[in-house]
Amino acid sequence: MKLRMLIPLMSLVASAAFGQVPEVFDGLLPEGKPLKGEIGMVLPPKEIEKYMAKVEVAARKNKEWYLEYSKNAKPGVPLPYDERLGLSKTEYDEYLALWRKREFKAAEEIVILLKKSGQGWSITAGGAAAPISTLRYDPATDSFTSPSGRLKRIEDIKADPDSILGAWSGSEWKFEEESEISKYRENIAIGRFVGQPFGLIVYRAQEMSTEGTRLMDKSVVVRIPLQPKAVAKPAPAKKGAKR
Repeated sequence: MKLRMLIPLMSLVASAAFGQVPEVFDGLLPEGKPLKGEIGMVLPPKEIEKYMAKVEVAARKNKEWYLEYSKNAKPGVPLPYDERLGLSKTEYDEYLALWRKREFKAAEEIVILLKKSGQGWSITAGGAAAPISTLRYDPATDSFTSPSGRLKRIEDIKADPDSILGAWSGSEWKFEEESEISKYRENIAIGRFVGQPFGLIVYRAQEMSTEGTRLMDKSVVVRIPLQPKAVAKPAPAKKGAKR
């Protein structure tokens, strides 16, 4: 399904206390407890395809306008209405109604585990989410390290309800490197869906040539059930203290 025609395509300093997971994982991933997660994507009903086909035809006919019109659009959110998209206003409203019925479709069930190693933390995941296992989180610097380099904390995410994944908020880290022949980017985001009992981990690694050719693009969305947040235990009362 070609969804891109209308849809042009996190700092919490973690606690380093022994036995306490960093705040960014609290309520999502308990230490040493395997959880079932789902790899998947969010898709609208198939009926939306006929509207996408019309937009594709219109975009090919008026390519320069479409590229300019979509250039400054909000990422992941349907383009505002314009008759040059090839849809009547009624059809556009029908498209939006279908878009808002999109659902998370699980493609693979995996086991995911948060582990502490020295002063760092890692997320072990299987299946298509295995690349996440190569990352290591350092609470002292609030950063991830991958085989490619350090992913630094960037602006927190507060996604629009009409964005591809729907309303969710969380933290994001990014690594970028550019050479004479290509540009490489790696991101990881961790957060929670709004109004749903699920958290999510979004990972993407992409490499583009200087000519704009996509050399590599790996992305994965993992949905996990929310866990109870850790509650700090009160300090034990001193002997002989009056109540």
